[in-house]
Amino acid sequence: MSAANVSLRDFAVGQLHNLLRAVGLAKSADRSTKLLGEALGPGCLRPLSAAPYWPSNVADDHTPVEFSVALAQNEPPAVRMIVESIAEQPGRRANLAAALSVLDRLSTQHQLDLRRLDVVRDLFLPADPQGDFAFWYALIVQQNAAPAIKVYLNPEVRGRAHANTLVSTALDRLGLGAAYPTVVQHALRREGLDRFSFFALDLMDEQRARVKTYVSHDDAETEDVVRAASAAPDVDLGLLADVVKLACGGTGPFTRRPLMSSYNFLAGDTDRPSGYSLYIPVRDYVQDDLEACERVLTIMTRCGLDTTPFVLALASIVRRPLGEGVGLIAHVSLRLGKPRPGVTVYLSSEAYDVTPPRTTAMSS
Repeated sequence: MSAANVSLRDFAVGQLHNLLRAVGLAKSADRSTKLLGEALGPGCLRPLSAAPYWPSNVADDHTPVEFSVALAQNEPPAVRMIVESIAEQPGRRANLAAALSVLDRLSTQHQLDLRRLDVVRDLFLPADPQGDFAFWYALIVQQNAAPAIKVYLNPEVRGRAHANTLVSTALDRLGLGAAYPTVVQHALRREGLDRFSFFALDLMDEQRARVKTYVSHDDAETEDVVRAASAAPDVDLGLLADVVKLACGGTGPFTRRPLMSSYNFLAGDTDRPSGYSLYIPVRDYVQDDLEACERVLTIMTRCGLDTTPFVLALASIVRRPLGEGVGLIAHVSLRLGKPRPGVTVYLSSEAYDVTPPRTTAMSS
C-alpha cells in the first residue's frame, strides 16, 4: 500500500510510535497510540491522498494533531499531543459530538475526573458552537505513569464578545474568581489586542489537576509578556526576555502569529496563578526549520537543558531537509514557576502539506 493510501489515523499513530521510541518512552507506545487513534475520531480514517476532511486549526496544513516534547532539568522527557476529534461528516456540531463520544469512552477506560469539566460544561459546550473549535484534547505520555488527559475549551465559542464573561464565570465557579482581576491587570491591558484564546482543564484528581487560562497578545513587545508573567510568583523575568529575543530575533512588536501567555492554577490557588508559560510561534519568525532548530537549541542551552531528547524527537518526525520548509518546528514554550519549569517544543505532523521556506526571516 502506498503512503498516500494510508489513513490519517494510521499515519499519525506511526509518527507517535517513532517519537515515543526516540525519547525513551517505548513502553508506553501500545497504550498511547491506541489512545491517539481513538481521540482522532472516525473522520481520520480517510486516506492522506484525500484533501483534509476538516480545516482543523491544530496545525497549518489542517492535520488535527500536533506533537510536542516537554523537557525539564533532571526529569525524563514527556510527549504530548493536541488532538481535534473529527466526525465522520465533520462540522462544528458534529466534531463536538464526536469529541464528547470519545470522552465518554475514555472517562471509563482511564478513570478520568470530570467534575471540573461538569462545572463549566454549559458555558463552553453550547448546542451551536462558534469559532475555530469547541473541544480539543491534550494527551500526555510520561515515564512510569498512565497517560494523562487534558481538554481545551474555546472562550469564543459563543462569539468573541462573550469570551471575557465566559472565562470570568468559569474561574468563579472553580473557586478562582479572585484571580480574574489579576489576569486582566497583567495580560488583558491592551483593548482589542489581548484576548482569551483557550481555557483548559486537567481531567485528573483534584489535588494534581490544573486550571489554565490562555491569552493571545497581538502585536506584542517583550515588555508586554514580561508584565503578563509577573502575575505569577518565582518567575525569572530576565530568562523570559532572553528566550523571546532568541526565538523571535528581536524585542517586537511581533506582528505575525501572536505570542500567547498561559496561567497555571493549582490546588490552593485563589487570586494568582502558581505558574506561567509563554508560547512563541517560532515558525513565523524564521526563514526555515533549520533556523528554527538552531534557535531552539540555543534556547535550551540558555535554560540549562540537555538538547539530546529534542534532537532525537525531531529526527523521528522529520521526513525532509529542514531547510526545505518552515513549520515542522511550530512553537516553543517556556514554562516558569510551578508545577514543572522547562521548555516544550511543538512538532507538526505535516501529514498533508509542507509550508515552503520564506525568502527572508520575519524577525523584528
